Amino acid sequence: MSIHSSNRTRTSIIALQLIMGLACFIILGRVFYLQIIQYDIYDELGEKNSIRQEYIEPARGLIYDRNKTLLVDNQPIYSVTITPIDFDNENIPLLADLLGEPDSLINALVNEARRYSRFRTSKLLTDIDFKTFSLVQENLWRLPGIGHQIDSKRNYPTEMTGSHIFGYLREADKQDYQQSESIRLGDKIGKSGLELIYQDTLQGDLGINYLKVNALGQSLGDFPDQRNSQPPVQGDNIYTTIDAELQIFAEQLMKGKSGGVVAMNPKTGAILALVSSPEYEVRKLAGRIDKEYWQFINSDSTRPLYNRAISSRQPPGSTFKPLMGIIGLHLGIVTPKTEIYNSGYYIRGRPYKDLAEPGNYTMEDAIAHSSNTYFLHVMDKIATSGKLNTWSKLAKDFGLGIPNKIDLPSANRGILPDSTYLNQRFGKGKWGLGDILNFGIGQGLVSASPLQIAQMTSSIVNGGYKIKPHLVHAIEKADGTINYTDNFVEKIDWVQSYYLETVKNGMRRNVLEGSGQVYGSVKDIEIAGKTGTAQNPLGFSHGWYTSFAPFNDPEVVVTVFLENAGWASRSAVPIASLIIEKYLKGEISRNWIYNHVLTFEPREDNSEAELEVIENE
Repeated sequence: MSIHSSNRTRTSIIALQLIMGLACFIILGRVFYLQIIQYDIYDELGEKNSIRQEYIEPARGLIYDRNKTLLVDNQPIYSVTITPIDFDNENIPLLADLLGEPDSLINALVNEARRYSRFRTSKLLTDIDFKTFSLVQENLWRLPGIGHQIDSKRNYPTEMTGSHIFGYLREADKQDYQQSESIRLGDKIGKSGLELIYQDTLQGDLGINYLKVNALGQSLGDFPDQRNSQPPVQGDNIYTTIDAELQIFAEQLMKGKSGGVVAMNPKTGAILALVSSPEYEVRKLAGRIDKEYWQFINSDSTRPLYNRAISSRQPPGSTFKPLMGIIGLHLGIVTPKTEIYNSGYYIRGRPYKDLAEPGNYTMEDAIAHSSNTYFLHVMDKIATSGKLNTWSKLAKDFGLGIPNKIDLPSANRGILPDSTYLNQRFGKGKWGLGDILNFGIGQGLVSASPLQIAQMTSSIVNGGYKIKPHLVHAIEKADGTINYTDNFVEKIDWVQSYYLETVKNGMRRNVLEGSGQVYGSVKDIEIAGKTGTAQNPLGFSHGWYTSFAPFNDPEVVVTVFLENAGWASRSAVPIASLIIEKYLKGEISRNWIYNHVLTFEPREDNSEAELEVIENE
């Protein structure tokens, strides 16, 4: 080797040593800078990279009845969670096999969680059985990013179904969690009933906990420093106005029927029982929803999800006549002593049939025996004197044709026509007396829900006061503080006491001597009421009955509506009288009527093929 080559090799070695020495100096300097100079900053970041923030579900608030009977509580369930950043999609077949679910479902759930947040832990699958939960736990070492937690689902400890009162919970959708910072993917939120209306009250506040995790994202236990953690805050408890025993009894009476029942305190608007039949099994919608059952109730022709007690919109028939009487008295069209002759038909261009016996009728008589002629005459005078809009306005003071502010979703406002409505429906100037006359007997375009008729009846029997129907009377905070809801009561200033006494006396006589006599009378209870059989040209008529008791100091109003049940005196009346008896006496003594209700089937089609013939009771 030449001297020149040897020198060049030595120079290269020295240069390489200098470069390596410089590199080591830079690395050591950087380590010194990060570990010593920037220790406070990077120590905190290092800790954050080794810990995971997890949310702790709060216990959802409980629901009680008016007597503090527990109606809805929480039952523990097991859930599997995922932190997408730590999860490898190649493990989907293994996870699906452990969970007993199709790969396609798990893949869809994983993708949804990843779209929601790659870094946040969210629920993957809830309400899994303990055996499956144990299998997942045993295999967590093979499934980085997969975790577990104990959640809860709603539990219903009484015999009460209450599906249209309680409502159900469902997993929040994209719109839900995008609109609220407190809602996460996989959270269950109220979607109907009280669960929906009081969602913010019942849900509580999330807790925060910090876990130590390894490089695979697997939990190593609680992080020692929990200064920034916070415990969950339980949701508020709500105390309803419902009487659980009465509700259960009303549900039994309505089983196998289609319609709605409302029992209400007429002085406060407190709902004592509310039934829509057919109901759905709310227990099957707790936890992970039974998909087959969910599809079934959504496609069922009987529409069990539809709340007939507050959402139906049907002609109220003759139950509307007491309010017609009050308006007729106020407008000076009749007095309590005015007599109107019923020949069997009211003739006004065409005959309107009247099933009441021919003869002269005062208002009390007309309500007691449900003379169509009397109230068609009153409506005729209202229409021909240009007071249709006044009639509509006065009737709305009793809760008809206006939005109902009950604390349940989807309450129907019904229809109480005025000239504006008729112009929109038929065209300006294209309607006349023939379109209006039926309003006087609760037919034609007039429509209402059982809740509205109960509200109307309450205002008649409580001395002429507007009330607000409601289901919740108190809310209990986590700290034990109880806030009571205010009862809305407002006097209807144009109503005079003799208006009310006249129609109430007629309703009492309806039970003593009219269509409510056979099934509506209860020993030692003075019940008053009004039947209504609303025409249904496609089949059996609908049966209505609205009632109250005791007569001199009413404690309860009960309104019953039955679809396609025929005569109200045989279908709706016995249900209402049994509910009143149960509420005021605590038990029933008329077992023959109870058996009649349980086995009732309409046997006589009392509908009419021609619309111009109006049936009544």
